[in-house]
Amino acid sequence: MTRNLGHEFSQLVREIRKEYVGNGPKEITTRFAGSWAISEMKGNLTYIEKFMISSEEGKRMVHESRTKLVKKIYQNPEVLRKFEELVQARIVRIFTDINIEEDIAMTVYVFDKTIEDASNKPAREQ
Repeated sequence: MTRNLGHEFSQLVREIRKEYVGNGPKEITTRFAGSWAISEMKGNLTYIEKFMISSEEGKRMVHESRTKLVKKIYQNPEVLRKFEELVQARIVRIFTDINIEEDIAMTVYVFDKTIEDASNKPAREQ
């Protein structure tokens, strides 16, 4: 049986988001491109956040708070260690953003070497 690293990576993203945010994305797709792991997450917002984004001020607040929280999560050495152990590479930097209106978040994890996924296809988690 071939190990599906993309699936395992998506599962780890979900686990971490649930632990630190309180809920995980409804759907996660992770792809590897060279030394990058790119996770697209759909269905991120909580019910209260969906209510808040009905105003421009609410959109700004949700975007700002989500972005700051996710960046803080990835400053935690224990969180970084989990990703690094999974892919056997060190994280160099992480880029993240969320489109509030579409409820889609993207995180790009940049590692210090190429990530090899034996399955070599996008992993989609629901």
